[in-house]
Amino acid sequence: MTMVQETIKVGAPLREVYDQWTQFEEFPIFMEGVEQVQQVDDRLCHWRTRLAGVTREFDTEIVDQLADERISWRTVDGDVRQKGVVTFQRVDDAHTRVSLAMEIQPRGIVEKAGTALGIVESRVQGDLERFKHFIEERDAATGAWRGRLRPAEAPSSRTREEEPGLSTGGGAPIGG
Repeated sequence: MTMVQETIKVGAPLREVYDQWTQFEEFPIFMEGVEQVQQVDDRLCHWRTRLAGVTREFDTEIVDQLADERISWRTVDGDVRQKGVVTFQRVDDAHTRVSLAMEIQPRGIVEKAGTALGIVESRVQGDLERFKHFIEERDAATGAWRGRLRPAEAPSSRTREEEPGLSTGGGAPIGG
């Protein structure tokens, strides 16, 4: 697995930034290579990506979600293996720090080479930059989900295998 960590300061209040991030179906607007995200239920999202001419479909499960603090996820089915956490930290009334940490399992020679060359880190940083511009250009988030999802409630029957999770305590750390 390869670890990617990126952080960005966004010129918008914490609640607005968090609320917008919960709108998973809008990720294709600012995430390069994400063609579609379909939120199946509160925990499960189905993704379709296209990177370097390769289309992949996979499902992610939200493992832990605490409003205005963090969202952690893991893949549970499909062509991609990853897990991660995005955290939100108030800087002041008008600024929020968004930190993303993601572990991915590159598949094949092209993905392994791309990972070694830092392409994944560049893509994640670019996605965060596009998110920053997207939310800063708006007067408000396009929607919000402020529910609480706890790890103990996550159905483990969906996972292909048990994997140790990333720390979801406050702190630094990727999107889809």
